[in-house]
Amino acid sequence: MTEKELHAIFSANIKKRRNNVRWTQAALAKEAGTSVNFINDIETEKKWASPATMVKIANALQVEVYELLRPPLLFPDNLDSIIKKYTDDMHSAIEQTRADFMKESMF
Repeated sequence: MTEKELHAIFSANIKKRRNNVRWTQAALAKEAGTSVNFINDIETEKKWASPATMVKIANALQVEVYELLRPPLLFPDNLDSIIKKYTDDMHSAIEQTRADFMKESMF
């Protein structure tokens, strides 16, 4: 992997995570303690973030720094919807098991 490819991955992952939490660049900038222009420059691959700023951005997005450097094939676009469906399915199964248990306990 080249530095340019890593920069593209980092930029895309920040934008993807920011969009997943429905933040504007201004909202991310505020949470990370940086400027909107700097967030834009990172997302458009014009500038690199320092390690300290990477940590601030990752913390604002509630991810680890390495997740922002991970290639997209290992970071599915629909991860949040997969987790939500899995959680909803688990809750449904638990409720059904509980209902079945309550029926059996009554007889």
